[in-house]
Amino acid sequence: MPAGCSPAPTCLSRVPDALHTSPVPLFIARHGETVDNADGLIVGRRDPPLSEAGREQAARLAEQVATLGVVAIWCSPLLRARQTAGVVADAIGVGPTILDDLIESARGSWEGQSVAHLARTEPALHAAFEAGEKDFAFPGGESLLDQVQRTRKALDLVTSGPGPALVVAHAGTIRAALIALGRAPPPEHEIPHGEAIPLTWVADLR
Repeated sequence: MPAGCSPAPTCLSRVPDALHTSPVPLFIARHGETVDNADGLIVGRRDPPLSEAGREQAARLAEQVATLGVVAIWCSPLLRARQTAGVVADAIGVGPTILDDLIESARGSWEGQSVAHLARTEPALHAAFEAGEKDFAFPGGESLLDQVQRTRKALDLVTSGPGPALVVAHAGTIRAALIALGRAPPPEHEIPHGEAIPLTWVADLR
């Protein structure tokens, strides 16, 4: 059984093109911390496991989620999200569903670099990233608009199923969800690891 995916996960890679729902409550959480996160590096599609601190954060998330009546868990395919979701799944007895569109943004040449270094060497682009400007794109990677579009599709699918649901994904996913709802996203460093954030999702906002 893959690490962090117990009970056994379901994997979904295709989301229906059009799902229409009324406003639906859900919870979304950033995965537990990795060593790269602690070191201030851009992780993106790199796939490190949880650190010891990250496993502790996942355990605290499980305690929180146990009080929320969650009946479904969805997660990114990246290991750090799957491991976090697995800890929660073990605590509440709900198997996670892996949804490809919840994956973190592809961050191109920024992946593996420190945020502090990028702020010094590419200050204007870094500021656009921090602010969540609509035309921002990672050099050699994904645009913010692309991530917003696929996050919207993923959360449309999540909220069409049983709820309340927990989504375990990434800082970029959470920011993209907020942008899709017309809200200003916080800088990534302000989004905590392993904490369920309530959202009221409205599908098909386009």
